[in-house]
Amino acid sequence: MSKCAIKAEFNCPVEQVWAVVTNLSDCAWRSDLSRIEVCGDGRFIEYTKEGFATEFTVTACEPCRLWEFTMENANMRGRWSGKFQAQGGKTVVDFTEEVFAKKLLLKPLVGAYLRRQQKHYMADLRGALQKRQ
Repeated sequence: MSKCAIKAEFNCPVEQVWAVVTNLSDCAWRSDLSRIEVCGDGRFIEYTKEGFATEFTVTACEPCRLWEFTMENANMRGRWSGKFQAQGGKTVVDFTEEVFAKKLLLKPLVGAYLRRQQKHYMADLRGALQKRQ
């Protein structure tokens, strides 16, 4: 199992950050995705630009505070937790991802992959929030 966490501060209200992160009907701000398919019952599937699918199931949702889900694809399974905290007019987010590689060859690479993905996601999120200000 590999676990990776990233924390960031955004100069906008928590409601705005929450709205961008949890809006499954708009993934245009995500440079790594082509689309998101909402399946209902808290499930959705993200498709990379290369067509690789990952299925997610929401396990906790407390608006503007906490969003958690499990995830699985052909290479891994795991869980993601996003904590949102308002601090004045700013927002602090703390995202933690735990992933279990399904293939032995991928196990040594998972940690580095998660760190890169989290940095990429935060850069995309920061860009999306700046466009909305």
